[in-house]
Amino acid sequence: NAGASCDPQLSERLLAVCAKAKDYSHVLNGRFQGGYITRHYGQPQAHVHAVQLELAQCTYMEEQLPFDYRQDLAEPTQEVIRGLLEAMLAWGRERYGR
Repeated sequence: NAGASCDPQLSERLLAVCAKAKDYSHVLNGRFQGGYITRHYGQPQAHVHAVQLELAQCTYMEEQLPFDYRQDLAEPTQEVIRGLLEAMLAWGRERYGR
């Protein structure tokens, strides 16, 4: 949401995780700048940070019929998502001591 839904330091931390994932592209506040949930609930001033992640279907499934789930595609994607979640948790512990 153009910096209004989460702290810029958190955004930077997440961008760093994405930058390490060389097989994927990433952008912050590109074409999609947050939906209702991020805009409504993201209130960094109240210590509520909301982040929206958009994934292309090709990162976890066939994009043609029969639209099967592809474990071989999903596993590397899961590693990136795990890294993002770990970065968020670490940032929260550092910032709020929890």
